[in-house]
This record gives sequence, structure tokens and C-alpha cells, in this order.
Amino acid sequence: MRAWSRLRGFCIWVYRFFLREYDQGPRVRGMAILDHWARRLCEFAPANPLLQFGRKFYSQNDEDGIISEICRRIGLANPGIFVEFGVGDGLENNTILLLAQGWRGVWIGGQELAFDTVNSRKLKFVQHWVTRENCSALMKEGLSQLQVDDVDLISLDLDGNDLYFCEEILNTGKRPRIFIVEYNGKLPPPVCWSIPYDERHTWDQTDFQGASLQSFVDLFERFNYRLVGCNVTGVNAFFVDKKYEHAFADVGDDPARLFVPPDYNWFLISGHPTSPKTVASFISD
Repeated sequence: MRAWSRLRGFCIWVYRFFLREYDQGPRVRGMAILDHWARRLCEFAPANPLLQFGRKFYSQNDEDGIISEICRRIGLANPGIFVEFGVGDGLENNTILLLAQGWRGVWIGGQELAFDTVNSRKLKFVQHWVTRENCSALMKEGLSQLQVDDVDLISLDLDGNDLYFCEEILNTGKRPRIFIVEYNGKLPPPVCWSIPYDERHTWDQTDFQGASLQSFVDLFERFNYRLVGCNVTGVNAFFVDKKYEHAFADVGDDPARLFVPPDYNWFLISGHPTSPKTVASFISD
């Protein structure tokens, strides 16, 4: 009993010394995440070659590195134009690193940013609730403020009606070289599934959100895009215009092999909790 008490006391001392007094909690967590990603890479990288280039700088996970590699492969060397839907407060998303590299672009979302963009010539922020009816108009508004028409990369992460927004944008004729979407990792190919469109949808932290990877694959195939990979946590999928297909000869074309299941670095659970609405949708006619 005395030995156990001493061990417990030692563990508490270690915790206080390394984590609390030296504020090493975030660093320890970060190291654990990197180690976790390394193990997942061993499992998924053989079928998902772009995963080996994944790096986190300002993206939520490893998206920064994957985006950089895709741009390198398709020859997008000069700074381009991006549009990102769903940017949070502007401190963590898929296009911050692109800004640092000289890109210009548009952010669209309902949340206020942590800084002011009013006088920026590189970044225009359109603060608005996004719907199927206004998503293209909001993008056009932002691009017009930049005095450009074309866009090289679109990233979309709005936790709900994303499939419908993508379809609307593509139907208007916009053809970015790269399209990044968040998919619902609880539903592997060949499952086609999406929440029904609801302009008032807000995410309730369950798996009743977004659309399956196969649903996005089928949509983008209609507009001559192909899937080139998913990120290590099973959140984002990357599509490129098929005219760049030669640059991805090492990437297979089977969505089931490119699919990465969800693992959001929570360590105890791998995906969002199951919603009764999700299961009920499976049995609905």
C-alpha cells in the first residue's frame, strides 16, 4: 500500500512538473497526435499516396501539406485564387497557408473573424449564413471585390448541406482546379447518403451531417473531376479536374481504397456519435 502511495505521489509530481508548471499539455498532446497519425499512415498511405505529404501548419489536421503537394503536381506554381466556405474565426482553416504564400482569396462564413480584413487587398471576407440559394452569389460577390472571375481552389466545410452547395456552385459553371470537401467518414463507399437539404440545419455534433464520400465522388464525376485522396483523420477529400489526371498516376481510382475512416484524434472514440435520425434515414423509403 505504501509503495502504491509513493507511485501515485510520483505520478502527480511528474504531471505538475511537466504539464502544469511548464505548460507542456498542448505539446504532449501534439506529440501524441503525430504519433497517432504515423500509425495511420502505415495503414492507409499505400492506397493513399498523398498522405505521406500531409503536414499541419494552419489547417485543422494535415491538409496544408496535401494541398501543397497537389498544387505542385498540377503546376500551380504562381499564387492563385481561392474561395473557402466555413472558415471559423480565421485562425485555423485550409487556406491560411495559401495566403502566406501570396495567394489571394475569399472567405465566406457566418462567424466573426478574430481580426479585421476591411483594408486587405489579398483577402475579402463575406459574412453571411450560407444557403443553396445564395452560395454562388456570395462567392461572386467576394470575387468581384478582388476584381477576378476565375478561382483555382474551392474549399467547403459547413457541417451539413455541403453536397448541395457543391452541386449549385458547379452548376453555375465554376471550375476550380482543386475542390476540397468535408465528407461523413461514418459511411464508406459504395454508400451514397446525404442529409436532406435544410437551409436552417445546424450541426448537433452527431453523425447526422454532410454526405458520404461516394456521394461526392458521383457528383464530381458528372463535372469531370476525380478523387485523388483523403486526409489522415478521415475528414477532407480532395478532387482535381481530370485534365490533371496524368499528375496522379500513382493514385488509384477506387474510392473504397482511397477512403479513410474517421479518427478525429480523440483516442477514445473514432467518429461522431450516432444520431437516431441517421439510422432512421437508412430505413426510410
